[in-house]
Amino acid sequence: MRVPLSWLREYVDLPATETGRDVQAKLISAGLEVETVEHLGAVLKGPLVVGQVLTIEELEGFKKPIRFCTVDVGQANGTGEPQEIVCGARNFSVGDKVVVVLPGATLPGGFSISARKTYGKTSHGMICSSDELGMGDDGTHGIIVLPPETEVGKDAIELLELVDEVLDIAVTANRGDCLSIRGVARETAIAYGLPLRDPALLDVPGPNAYGYPVKVSDPAGCDRFTARTVTGLSPEARSPIWLQRRLQKVGMRPISLAVDVTNYVMMELGQPLHAYDRHQVQGTIGVRRAQEGEKIVTLDGVERKLHAEDLVITDDRGPIGLAGVMGGADTEIADHDPSEEGAGATTDVIIEAAHFDRVSVARTARRHKLSSEASRRFERGVDPQAAAAAAQRTVDLLVLLAGGTAEAGVTEVVAPGAPHTITMAADHPDKVAGVTYGRETVVRRLQEVGCDVYGQDELIVTVPSWRPDLTDPNDLAEEVIRLEGYENLPSTLPRPPAGRGLTARQRLHRRIGRALAGAGYVEALNYPFVSEQVFDQLGLEADDPARRVVKLANPLSDEEPALRTSLLPGLLAALRRNDGRGSHDLALFETGLVFQPRDAAEVAANLPVDRRPSPDDIAALNAALPDQPRHVAVVLAGAREQAGWWGKGRPADWADAVEAARTVAREAGADLRMRKGQYGPWHPGRCAELTVTVDGAERVVGHAGELHPRVLKTLGLPARACAMELDLDVLERVGDTVPQAPSISTFPVATQDVALVVDAFVPAADVEAALREGAGELLESIRLFDVYENAEQLGEGRKSLAYALRFRADDRTLTVDEASAARETAVALAADRTGAVLRG
Repeated sequence: MRVPLSWLREYVDLPATETGRDVQAKLISAGLEVETVEHLGAVLKGPLVVGQVLTIEELEGFKKPIRFCTVDVGQANGTGEPQEIVCGARNFSVGDKVVVVLPGATLPGGFSISARKTYGKTSHGMICSSDELGMGDDGTHGIIVLPPETEVGKDAIELLELVDEVLDIAVTANRGDCLSIRGVARETAIAYGLPLRDPALLDVPGPNAYGYPVKVSDPAGCDRFTARTVTGLSPEARSPIWLQRRLQKVGMRPISLAVDVTNYVMMELGQPLHAYDRHQVQGTIGVRRAQEGEKIVTLDGVERKLHAEDLVITDDRGPIGLAGVMGGADTEIADHDPSEEGAGATTDVIIEAAHFDRVSVARTARRHKLSSEASRRFERGVDPQAAAAAAQRTVDLLVLLAGGTAEAGVTEVVAPGAPHTITMAADHPDKVAGVTYGRETVVRRLQEVGCDVYGQDELIVTVPSWRPDLTDPNDLAEEVIRLEGYENLPSTLPRPPAGRGLTARQRLHRRIGRALAGAGYVEALNYPFVSEQVFDQLGLEADDPARRVVKLANPLSDEEPALRTSLLPGLLAALRRNDGRGSHDLALFETGLVFQPRDAAEVAANLPVDRRPSPDDIAALNAALPDQPRHVAVVLAGAREQAGWWGKGRPADWADAVEAARTVAREAGADLRMRKGQYGPWHPGRCAELTVTVDGAERVVGHAGELHPRVLKTLGLPARACAMELDLDVLERVGDTVPQAPSISTFPVATQDVALVVDAFVPAADVEAALREGAGELLESIRLFDVYENAEQLGEGRKSLAYALRFRADDRTLTVDEASAARETAVALAADRTGAVLRG
């Protein structure tokens, strides 16, 4: 919210010596975030005066139109003679009043003006545009043409209010009252201890039966609707300079008188308004919910398909506006075109000042991706009692500036309601702040905010209509504390109990992160939001449990309304993004929560804030939350080992993804087993299913391997990319993280190699499991060191797996017979389970 200091002074008698920086400090102390103070016209120096164009000579022979003008500037040039000026603009004529800067002046940006020869003429100054004076966009993109009655020679710096200070305030979502000059003036008056001249205190006529007919069919969506009518507006009337300048200073562009007046009152009082061309409105104005599929063309020229939850303004034809967001093009105020003798200009208007439900407006604005100044205010809270005053203020300005006539009819539709009342102990702010304020201070501060306060030890506080954010005693305590000054609160450091260090769960997560980082992976943290289309892209079956998602009631993006059930969508998006930016050799990992909906959905209760929640409260809250297991996932692409003088290097493959799973399992102390698998995004022939034993039953905890080519193509990922994902909570449950000292034998190892021929589809992990079980307790380790396929030697569809078996005993040196017997037993069991035969 941009607040000109000159406008603020109209409602608060600030000391003349107070600067924008001083006001900034006061407002920051009161809790408002004043980001910057802009000094308009800080380096501007005159003479800058009003001139009247006397003659215009068109200069020929140049690439662009050039005009040599003589301008009457009165006695501002010291001679009274016409000023000769060269100008390239064409939006002014002989007799027009313009702004002239004379030699010796300095314009914004430090641009000094002097007489200079250009286009064969000597130009003694400039005829100025709004951009050159730092005024902002006035919609003309040309020279400023002043009203005919403007006095020649008058100081244009004062006339155009070019010197001012503007405070830029970042208004938080709960302080909608400060999205107006009125609201900021109230805070300023409180901060300085000065009285406020409230611009909303106007004499407003009561409603009568002669007003324009209005029907509100949805009082929950619109609890107040005021309509006033002004007729006989002059088509030639234009917004005066002071009004245009105030709009420009707050960041708005002047458009036409009727629109400018509604915008001006909105910025002044905080009440959004809308002006309808009365001749374009057909029948009764209504407020209702839209019918599904209805359409409206809004003022920005876009046709919008309405949703059944949209609140709309209607006439007999249908919707003519999105309530609280934007009006419709059918009833738009038409501006005067001088070339058409006033044809088509709006002369009669209906003024709407209504109060709409903030949630409804926010959802409509977000649904249609249509944020406006009106919706921004309604979303944060608008004073419903200000509607009638805002309508009256608008009527008064239109009558004053456009020569209109206010009709006697006043329409006001109001839903029954009562002021919000809060009961609070008088010492409650003291307890919250840890400071003794006393009842008198509490009552005084609440009354300054606008509350009506009654009672002694227990206060009954009636909240003002412009502060809908005050809903409970803690809100009132916050008002007292901020106005007394946060800086005056004593700094008391808490005394924490003796440190207990990290939990076992936290230590495990850190160890896993360090282990993966040590293995060459880079941690990538991703947002937990996904679209449901990603499950189709990952190739999940229609009945896959991962498709059951928790949807957000108010998502950051409509394209990603669900919480993730897997870490892969975010990691694969990070892989694609980095690959697209030139990083082709990638190894990323993430540990994070996934979200799984419960079978019986429960609604979370609002916990109390004045005491610690009880164990039952916390248990009920947790029961309403979705299951949130922690997963770990990795993705790989490109080279796993770089090529160089030391060798050729190698690309990342499915075995690296499997090894990452083994790394995680080792850190968790879990016995992770692998077998051939087929699931979702993984290649069916290069996918390992990862299992552990939980309570005596085998449980699948993840998958690892190479991704399916179809998934890679759909997601735009590099070829042969690999991935792994594990349920970390299950690994933690079955794992033993107690450090185990290795058993070191002083006796020598006996090594036996074995090469087994099996069918090509038999997983190596199954063969290894059979060999391990058959070899018995003497087996120290087993390693697959060769895979060989040759149809001529092994037969079609066969492969050879070569393993190195190491045998060792703790108490003796093994004999050759013992080692060979263990080897033969292992081969026999592998043959029985997998059909393996010794090669050769």
